[in-house]
Amino acid sequence: MSTIAEANRAIHAVPSSDLVRVYVWEWPVRITHWLIAASIIVLSATGIYIGRPFVISHSTTFMATVKAVHSYTAIVFTLAVVSRIAWMFVGNSYARWYNFIPVHRHRRKGLVATFEFYTFLLRKPPGYVGHNPLAGMTYVLVFFLYFVMIGAGFALYSASSGVNSPMRVFEFLIPLFGGLQSARWIHHVVMWLLLGFAVHHVYSSVLMSQVEANATTESMFSGYKFVPRQDVTEPGFRAEHRRTKRG
Repeated sequence: MSTIAEANRAIHAVPSSDLVRVYVWEWPVRITHWLIAASIIVLSATGIYIGRPFVISHSTTFMATVKAVHSYTAIVFTLAVVSRIAWMFVGNSYARWYNFIPVHRHRRKGLVATFEFYTFLLRKPPGYVGHNPLAGMTYVLVFFLYFVMIGAGFALYSASSGVNSPMRVFEFLIPLFGGLQSARWIHHVVMWLLLGFAVHHVYSSVLMSQVEANATTESMFSGYKFVPRQDVTEPGFRAEHRRTKRG
């Protein structure tokens, strides 16, 4: 009940419309989202170069610069990921951890309905303002990949860091990844998985923004979505209605 009450306080009625304006994504969510996105682009570009340099130079200055950019961007990426996870416990109802792990009954039921919507068996989305249950569980996998990427990166960095570098503390990660060569391979594979997800994420966000007409894409800049009021007061109501009709 407290979740719905909090959501109702975030509603701003839109004149002459059956939609309501809801503040969904708070500024920490939006900032970490764009920091993670920008970091993935920079880390991928610099990582590809580090693995296969294509600039011919008689000095190591350019490679050193690329590695420095890669390292500092990795720090930004790590802090953004950790900050986003921390916000899952202190943010508003749409940012909380239970949007990613379906502990609530209506979200467990919404998993099937969301899948039906994505496979064109349900004409309208089940009715979730924030992440739908299927998307939430997908992000659990994505965050797992983030930590695999971070762990493998720290393992690799610890091996090349100086004797007195504090990064040496992460040497214990090397055997966990099966050695440096395995860590390097895992780091590379996860990079391509995250890039593939990024392409799908952009495509699906733009598509759903058009299909649902609720400013899904724009909300990552403004924080606001425009949704039917019932989506706020009765999350997943279309999933419940569909199952009731079937029974």
